[in-house]
Amino acid sequence: EVQLQASGGGLVEAGGSLRLSCVASGFAFDEYAIGWFRQAPGKEREGVSCISGRDGSTYIRDSVKGRITISSDNAKNTVYLQMNSLKPEDTAVYYCAAGPLVLGLLPTFYEFDSWGQGTQVTVSS
Repeated sequence: EVQLQASGGGLVEAGGSLRLSCVASGFAFDEYAIGWFRQAPGKEREGVSCISGRDGSTYIRDSVKGRITISSDNAKNTVYLQMNSLKPEDTAVYYCAAGPLVLGLLPTFYEFDSWGQGTQVTVSS
């Protein structure tokens, strides 16, 4: 059974930092990518970043580049999302998800099909 456990959210002031963690189990980590998504109140869910469990290749959406990094510890089947210089507009529920690699490459955000519960990130101004 695929399980994804996200944690690390909280309340932080603008300019602060948070590190989210996603612990994965129940599947071959090196055959999947782990992605982070977020959904703000009244908005659609959007993909933020993802990382390959095979080779560590990453994708980060343009709007958060320079503030957010993604990394993984394959020995722990854990993916981290380091968020710096947080802004109020980063406030959202953050979810991690797994998607199978496509010919060894990162899937698109639409291809992530196993989801964990969310963790709330609130950035105060």
